[in-house]
Amino acid sequence: MDHTRTPLFTALREHAAKDPVQFHIPGHKKGVGSDSEFREFIGDNALSIDLINIAPLDDLHQPTGVIEEAQKLAADAFGADYTFFSVQGTSGAIMTMILSVCSPGDKIIVPRNIHKSIMSAIIFAGARPIFISPARDANLGIDHGITTRSVQRALDRHHDAKAVLVINPTYYGACADLKEIVDLVHSYDIPVLVDEAHGVLIHFHEKLPMSAMQAGADMAATSVHKLGGSMTQSSVLNVRSERINQKRVQTIISMLTTTSTSYILLASLDTSRRNLAINGHDIAERAIKLAQHAREEINNMPGLYCIGEEILGTEATYDYDQTKLTIHVRHLGITGYETENWLREHYNIEVELSDMYNILALVTPGDTEESLGKLLTALRDLAEQHHINEANELVVKIPEIPHLSLTPRDAFYADTEVVPFKESAGRIIAEFIYVYPPGIPILLPGEVISQTNIDYIIDHVEVGLPVKGPEDRSIQFVKVIVEEEAIS
Repeated sequence: MDHTRTPLFTALREHAAKDPVQFHIPGHKKGVGSDSEFREFIGDNALSIDLINIAPLDDLHQPTGVIEEAQKLAADAFGADYTFFSVQGTSGAIMTMILSVCSPGDKIIVPRNIHKSIMSAIIFAGARPIFISPARDANLGIDHGITTRSVQRALDRHHDAKAVLVINPTYYGACADLKEIVDLVHSYDIPVLVDEAHGVLIHFHEKLPMSAMQAGADMAATSVHKLGGSMTQSSVLNVRSERINQKRVQTIISMLTTTSTSYILLASLDTSRRNLAINGHDIAERAIKLAQHAREEINNMPGLYCIGEEILGTEATYDYDQTKLTIHVRHLGITGYETENWLREHYNIEVELSDMYNILALVTPGDTEESLGKLLTALRDLAEQHHINEANELVVKIPEIPHLSLTPRDAFYADTEVVPFKESAGRIIAEFIYVYPPGIPILLPGEVISQTNIDYIIDHVEVGLPVKGPEDRSIQFVKVIVEEEAIS
């Protein structure tokens, strides 16, 4: 296919150049009706293609023209049979995957360190999650991937599951042996769904982990905006058709998508696909080289550790994405959250996320030697100002995985009451508690709250980490199931 073409973006530019008289939404009508300061900042070019699904521009809900052509080009670029554009982010694509294969009561095998959008979809579907515990890294205080053996055990017990979902790569960049897992699950004739939110570049370079489509997975939700150059909230859903009905996928994604779809987001997907298809290998190569150089420099700084090839060799760390700089800071006696704030205040540097023990810096095609140089200068200063003192090192704590006593849907819609969080041990929670980013729940609806969970969450709140989810934002109170005793 001719990947120099951008059928949707080209159609938008041609339509804007005709300067039609518009009697349709959006009401700003090419920016004339916008706030003047906003219009001047954004620019008339952007506002001129902020359009809707009029006939010349096709319709994302039932594409038959330029959007269909753009999606076919994307499918070719990503190695899929079908690709669907999402303007609801990767969360919308993830929900589409699950709702396309799960009905009420169906089982789905999922890692426990899933993004909250996966649990939201399970609640909407009324599905029953079968959790697999991810491999835990007690040194770093994070979870890695799931193992083939754990998937095998889950399938042996739940061979009636409707799907298996895998995260590849994890937020921190670790990958299990995806091909081995896919082959195993397919031997049961069960589809494999992949949360590929943090893996768009892996499609385009052999030094990066294997992509979901390369491994033969059935569906993969991929964030083009996170690492691939498109605008925030634009993602793709890649599909193989052997076990998946693409017409049902189209129906579900349409149900979840606004009818006022953003053509600016869609155009950014069309053009990013072109850039990745033509230049993806070269831009990924540059990002890898920049990240590897930074990794080597960081590992020469006292008290700092940036994970690399040394973590490989287990089933859960079969491969890793080199462009993700997971930097462990606990040996400096400070938290990742404190590090994030220090970098912001002293060097005007923003990182992707911080947790109790780490920060994560993403190296993308948008980076240069200059931007990485600023990060390295800041980290050297950080290391010099926080002298290593073993007595001050943080002790790694990892939250225990709670017992699930009700399906998330039953818990979410059950009769509830509000109780003080510190007094909630033994109760069944009816809402989410998670740290975002990365958005992995510590407690899910239907799980039994333990004192260990309470202590872990309070520790995070006290150091200022972004704990979210409960209706009570201060997390002084929590919703629990009325008069339900924990199942032991």
